[in-house]
Amino acid sequence: MRMRRKAKQDDHLEEPVEPQDVDGAGEAASDPRAGGPWDASEVDLEEDDRSRVDLGAMSIKGRPGVEVRLQADEASGQIQAVMLVAEDGAMELRPFAAPRHEGIWDDVRAQLAGEASRRGGKAAEVEGPYGTALQMVLPVVTPDGQQGQQASTVHGIAGPRWLLRVSTFGRPAVEHHEDGLLEQVLRDIVVVRGTEPMSPGEALPLVMPSGARRIQESD
Repeated sequence: MRMRRKAKQDDHLEEPVEPQDVDGAGEAASDPRAGGPWDASEVDLEEDDRSRVDLGAMSIKGRPGVEVRLQADEASGQIQAVMLVAEDGAMELRPFAAPRHEGIWDDVRAQLAGEASRRGGKAAEVEGPYGTALQMVLPVVTPDGQQGQQASTVHGIAGPRWLLRVSTFGRPAVEHHEDGLLEQVLRDIVVVRGTEPMSPGEALPLVMPSGARRIQESD
């Protein structure tokens, strides 16, 4: 597994797209999480399971063809997000604390849409495999200094006292495949919320696993 610091323009660039429902998503099931991702209380995690990457607040089952990258803050070194990278796209994962009996995805979605507008992009709600998602197109600067656009679809997956925010890029942003590599890794994720009190929307702590190596990628 590789660990890297997030570069300022470390983005997956896509051609501009018009907001549309994610193909293959269909109508959201009554229990969108019936097939995962899971809460730690719903599965038995073995401490010596070498097929999994223990990141503290998340446990990820590795699969051939999917690379796990950790994005760290430049100043503090604290891990902020996890990237799953495959040949046909990528997923950015961020776990947050949430109230026991109240969802926060509606508010988070509105905040993301507002931020997209402030950055000169656009956002629209679409129907995804986990309910209402947000499809966005944002202006970015490419590594060679040119202006470009980045397309993504952001999903909010609610569990017991947590929200997993999943930003998809490439093929998963427009086509949801139940048997896709990235989708399979996502369903196998286990979120470990912990028992400590946390404010709604506060990021769950992610830690660097043993054996990870840090690399510095140039812009």
